[in-house]
Amino acid sequence: MKRLKLSSRAREYFNWSFIILSIIFLLSLFIFKDDLTGYASKVKISQIDSLTASVELKRVDSAYNYTQNGLPYKVTFLEFGATGCSSCKIMEGVMEEVRNLYPDKVNVVFTNVRLKESKNIMDFFGVITIPMQVLLDRKGKEFFRHNGVLTLEEFNKVIEEYI
Repeated sequence: MKRLKLSSRAREYFNWSFIILSIIFLLSLFIFKDDLTGYASKVKISQIDSLTASVELKRVDSAYNYTQNGLPYKVTFLEFGATGCSSCKIMEGVMEEVRNLYPDKVNVVFTNVRLKESKNIMDFFGVITIPMQVLLDRKGKEFFRHNGVLTLEEFNKVIEEYI
């Protein structure tokens, strides 16, 4: 009889331990999500084959290196998202406001991740989650990356520091 009580008590401790460890695990995922996403992006970028990387680098350089192509922009705002995504819908409004606030300074470019032709550029930039924003400088080099909804205020803060 004592043995049965000890067994049920041990089961109760095990159940509580499992619940507590699960909560700690979920909290740590939430707390470290940006670090995990950044790590996953770096892994994805490192796995891209050299031919695709070379082609995409040339494509990014020709389109977004404004010192070479003579366009007046100072920054490229690359938005990776999808139509139908609720967070991406919020970003549509932010992109429109950015276009209106910085018409000659910021080139806003939306890439729909659901399109087959977007796969290589997504791999090149290591897109893991959407929405994802990448800001490129005048020479087409990345200087800022953000996952999730980027508010206009956050964007303005980054741009004011850069420009």
